[in-house]
Amino acid sequence: MTLARKLTAEAVGTALLLATVVGSGIMGERMADGNDAIALLGNTIATGAILVVLILMFGPVSGAHFNPAVTLVMRARGEIGRAEMAGYLFVQVIAAVAGVVLAHAMFELPLLQASQHVRYGPAQWLSEAVATFGLLSTILWVARSKVEAVPYAVGLYITAGYWFTASTSFANPAVTIARSFTDTFSGIAEGGVIPFIAAQLVGAFLALGVFRLAGERG
Repeated sequence: MTLARKLTAEAVGTALLLATVVGSGIMGERMADGNDAIALLGNTIATGAILVVLILMFGPVSGAHFNPAVTLVMRARGEIGRAEMAGYLFVQVIAAVAGVVLAHAMFELPLLQASQHVRYGPAQWLSEAVATFGLLSTILWVARSKVEAVPYAVGLYITAGYWFTASTSFANPAVTIARSFTDTFSGIAEGGVIPFIAAQLVGAFLALGVFRLAGERG
């Protein structure tokens, strides 16, 4: 695969992921009549489902990272080169914001918004570290034994993560940045972005460390 094809896959996949995350949040909130649990359930099902589809679609092309934390861990493992890493990180962030804009356009909302949804504090940061640790652990360990099951494992993990973490499991720096541009159900206020990303990277590399100790040598 050429780098251009890989970057195209990453861009399209990441944009569709964010369009789903934000769009399903908007739809869920509109239809739930104030019931946040129902809105979150709709958001969860759509996100878990689209992850399975996108990884099946684009995994053979780019590896279907859609996530800077995944890309950085794969670079640390030597699975991608520096040029691929840089390209992936760039297109993931740009495409994630484009996905948010697409969702807003579909629901006739202002295309870019400053989120007022506060997600801040130690419990939220711990949740993001746990969420990202679990996501990277899922990818690394499942790929070790049954790579064809990774799309389903990732989709199911994120479905669970929406409900067992206080932060609703962003687990993705590009997603975190993009969701600061939506003042809807799935948004995050600007002040929470950097701490979320820091926690996500800690969780991702902790997962890599555990896998190197127990998985690669097992």
